[in-house]
Amino acid sequence: MSTVASPARPHPSPAVASPGSSLRWAISDCATMVGRSVRHVVRDAEGLLLAVILPVMIMVMFVHVLGGGLQTGLENYVDYAVPGVLLLCTGYNAAVVASSVAMDMTNGVIDRFRSMPIASSSVLVGHVIGSLIRNLFSAVIVVLVALLLGWSPNATPVEWLAAAGLVALFILAMSTVSTAFGILVGSPESASTFSFFLLFLPYVSSGFLPVESLPSWLHGFAENQPMTPMIESLRGLLMGTPIGSSAILAIAWFGGIAVVGGGAASVLFSRRSAR
Repeated sequence: MSTVASPARPHPSPAVASPGSSLRWAISDCATMVGRSVRHVVRDAEGLLLAVILPVMIMVMFVHVLGGGLQTGLENYVDYAVPGVLLLCTGYNAAVVASSVAMDMTNGVIDRFRSMPIASSSVLVGHVIGSLIRNLFSAVIVVLVALLLGWSPNATPVEWLAAAGLVALFILAMSTVSTAFGILVGSPESASTFSFFLLFLPYVSSGFLPVESLPSWLHGFAENQPMTPMIESLRGLLMGTPIGSSAILAIAWFGGIAVVGGGAASVLFSRRSAR
């Protein structure tokens, strides 16, 4: 069950508030909503368990169950599979925010927030930043499990930071799109179907096998969908494989998705919450 963020606070009157104080209140409201989202994650034992277990199960399945029969050009399959598993786990967990947003839209808590002197955008910011924090935690688990299974990255500290930035951009983009989807569909049950698409895409990319090994009729889609340049960029930064223009394409793809998803979520939220 959702809870309200906090009692109404004495915001300054719009007639006397300066632009600087309005910005400070907006930032404070966003921080309160981020705290609300993080508390929901901590109290959701099932979701927290999934965030921990999912990376472990997927990594073990691909490395020890399937990896022995897959030819990738790298000596150890875990060295090849880590970027794909990273996107698979963080993308799936980012899709969970769609159900959280849909629940807020249907259980009356948005009406409660509208009665309080808070920035309306803080509700969406809280969901998106909360998702970013949760999924960065999930990404750390993927990395730790991979290291235990023999993963041997050769990245410099700068390359690690660049890889972390790309993963954060990916999570941000998926979270904004999931937020828009949660507002659009209007029910938590329908919103949960969004995770299916995010689970499907990494399999039809270079995440777990080279694109050349996929059926020929899939080559065009696999080479040009957004997951492939992101995976090739992460693999290049962490394992030293050629990157080419993949990093630029990945930033363009997911930067664009984040902007479009954020804009769509803002417009949809304004229309739905005004009813």
